[in-house]
Amino acid sequence: MAQGRKIYRTARGKQVDLDLLISRNELTPAVGNAKVNARGDMLGPGGKIIRKREDVLKDYYKSTPGMRNEVVVKETALSKSEVEEFEEFDAEPVVEDPAPKPKATTTTKTKTETKSEEPEWIEDEDGNFIRKGE
Repeated sequence: MAQGRKIYRTARGKQVDLDLLISRNELTPAVGNAKVNARGDMLGPGGKIIRKREDVLKDYYKSTPGMRNEVVVKETALSKSEVEEFEEFDAEPVVEDPAPKPKATTTTKTKTETKSEEPEWIEDEDGNFIRKGE
C-alpha cells in the first residue's frame, strides 16, 4: 500500500483506491450542466477541452483582488512608569449596552383615581360578583 493514498474498504470488504480512481477518470465529463470534466477543464461541443484548468484559475486570480494592503500602526514607546501603571490596573472591562433601555416612568395616583379606574367586586349570597356598594 502506497503512503498518502486514499484506500478505503467497502461494506463487502473490497479495497478501493480513490486516488487511482480519480486519476483514471479526470478527463471524464462531469454529470450535470456544468460543462467541465472532473479535473476542472472547460468543455465545448463533443466534450473537447476549450480552456484548461490552469488558465481558468489564472484568470480568476487576476480578476479577484487579493488581501488588502495592511497598514502598520506606528507604535509609541511607553515609559516604565506608564507600563507599570497599566500592569497594576486590574479592573474588569466596562461593556456598554448596545441600546439603552427606556427609563421607567413613575406616576403617582391618588385613592380617588385608583377607585374610579378599577372598581372593587365582591361576591353576593348567590355567588354572583357585584360592585362594592351596590
